[in-house]
Amino acid sequence: MTFPKQPARLRRVQLAVPGSSEKMMTKAAGSKADHVFLDLEDAVAPSAKVPTRQKIVEALKGLDWTGKTRCVRINDLGTQWAYEDIIHVVENAGEHLDTIMLPKAKTASDVQFVDTLLTQIEKKLKLEKRIGIEVLIEEVEAMMRVDEIAFSSPRLEALIFGMGDYTAAQGMDDRAIKGTSGYPGDIWHYGRWKIAVAARSAKVDAIDGPFPSFHDSETYTEEARRGLMLGFVGKWAIHPNQIQPALDVFTPDMAVVKKARALAAAYREAEAQGLGSIAVDGEMVDVAVIRMYEDVLRRADLAGL
Repeated sequence: MTFPKQPARLRRVQLAVPGSSEKMMTKAAGSKADHVFLDLEDAVAPSAKVPTRQKIVEALKGLDWTGKTRCVRINDLGTQWAYEDIIHVVENAGEHLDTIMLPKAKTASDVQFVDTLLTQIEKKLKLEKRIGIEVLIEEVEAMMRVDEIAFSSPRLEALIFGMGDYTAAQGMDDRAIKGTSGYPGDIWHYGRWKIAVAARSAKVDAIDGPFPSFHDSETYTEEARRGLMLGFVGKWAIHPNQIQPALDVFTPDMAVVKKARALAAAYREAEAQGLGSIAVDGEMVDVAVIRMYEDVLRRADLAGL
């Protein structure tokens, strides 16, 4: 199944911001994060969820979000709030919104429900742009069905590994999320690998999830590097302290970018001469090598490098 190409968006860092805090939303708009999601779920108390919707609407419409992907995380579909979260935010601020983040999805049909509701609202309001969907893979059922979820909707733009809730869903030791479990190897490797393969197959972004110790930039950076090596394009930041480390990891190194561009240019010239492979600075370059650098160039272009 082939879906229309999704908009190219920067997601090197996804900053989590409580929608109940006007102060934090204002700071987020002025931050270096290239993706901000205003939260209606875990960061908001049950008694504050309904009034928080309007706070988010006012923030989306009133703050300067230039250069940022604007996202709202709704409550999960098992609650009484989810459908009205979507209706209220999109009907009142749809022109100022890029994506909806769906937490605790378990099946492709969960994503399709959000897709259908968005379609109806967009038709009603005659919105000219399509609002995307980002899905948190944080339940064991979702991990089992991640391939189906990845191809569930033409609106899908990103799969996000939600390690916190996933730890609970699988009954894992709670030290796993803190990076101190003592597990031999990377305890998240299987989940990251599976999500990355599904995301790449569906041509959507794979995003690494939260790391709770926001003063431990060393471990956060190492976790981000592991995600990058498997094909993830960004990581969550639960605190502004984590923005710069994420940008540092997921922004391509300029030396690598220059090399990639030089190799691509040399190969195009060789290809025009009918050559299938060439040697550049002692390195054999063929179509497979160029393909490996394509992702670096795509991320560099997206970041304006």
